[in-house]
Amino acid sequence: MDVWTKRRTTAPAHLFAAEAAGLKWLAVPGGVDIVEVIEASTNTITLTRVHEVAPTQSAAEAFGAALAVTHDAGAAAFGAPPDGYTGPSFIADLPMPTKPATNWGTFYAEQRVMHYALLAGPELGLTGRKVIDALCQRLVAGVFNDDAPPARLHGDLWAGNVLYATTGAVLIDPSAHGGHRITDLAMLSLFGTPHLDAALNAYERASTHLPSGWRDLIGLHQVYPLLVHTVLFGGGYAAAAVNTARRYI
Repeated sequence: MDVWTKRRTTAPAHLFAAEAAGLKWLAVPGGVDIVEVIEASTNTITLTRVHEVAPTQSAAEAFGAALAVTHDAGAAAFGAPPDGYTGPSFIADLPMPTKPATNWGTFYAEQRVMHYALLAGPELGLTGRKVIDALCQRLVAGVFNDDAPPARLHGDLWAGNVLYATTGAVLIDPSAHGGHRITDLAMLSLFGTPHLDAALNAYERASTHLPSGWRDLIGLHQVYPLLVHTVLFGGGYAAAAVNTARRYI
């Protein structure tokens, strides 16, 4: 078996345990292929190696359709961690709350938007913080809630975590949790991925849980990763997060 091992001498405790739990949880029949976990320890995780090829439009379409199946495998609640996993969760190296919530708006406001806005601190500025506060008020009020059940999210679905093999797309390095389907689609859209439109259109055809006008809500779901990038990198991400949030208040 062809494998490779990631090593981190300064990895946060449980980082690789969370990754392994997320990968195993995401591996559902008919869903997107997931890299196989061979072994995980405190500072290493060993995975099957993905031999990459150039993605095609048809492969992207198959990825989009399969992602809908992965999402539909569901989660115990919005904010829930992978089934059976009780340790801490992460987005990149940042701790990520995973507390089951009764509705998406409250979960997203408290555990994603406000949580990382507080960590971003002065990067947002007073005006920016007021915009984030106003958005969270609307989220908690249920303005953006819909009837879709919690989805089984990859949680960090940018192009670098979607590899293409001869058999199709393979996902790596998740930040897995229960959330809204648009969140994964928004991450794909935020940083771009090959044949994005083909993947999104195929997803839309395969899913029965997207709300009407869902593409107009992509920015709402991008506020969270933009705030994460503000915490990690600063720079223009703070302005991008605030300007995106302003569109929904």
